[in-house]
Amino acid sequence: QVQLVESGGGLVQPGGSLRLSCAASGSIFSITTMGWYRQAPGKERELVAYITRPGNTHYADSVKGRFTISRDNAKNTVYLQLNSLKPEDTAVYTCSALDSGIPYWGKGTRVTVSS
Repeated sequence: QVQLVESGGGLVQPGGSLRLSCAASGSIFSITTMGWYRQAPGKERELVAYITRPGNTHYADSVKGRFTISRDNAKNTVYLQLNSLKPEDTAVYTCSALDSGIPYWGKGTRVTVSS
């Protein structure tokens, strides 16, 4: 079983920045893709970004140019740098990882963007 633990969420001002981290642990075989989802109150969960083991990245249009996803394979950790934050970025951000074709989910970390 793979466990994912997110950290780094918090309250920030519009235009501010945060860096989210997600560390995988447990019985890991080989994690391929890691990504971040978010869900705002009253809205459906959406994919924010993902990154493959070779380093290919994908971003939702709403965050493109503002967020950056990266990973440290040796540490089984994925990061999400959130810049130029907007109130609409407010959501619970959840980490996901694919290991041997099986998806795993973290508990989530809350990001609140407010003045």
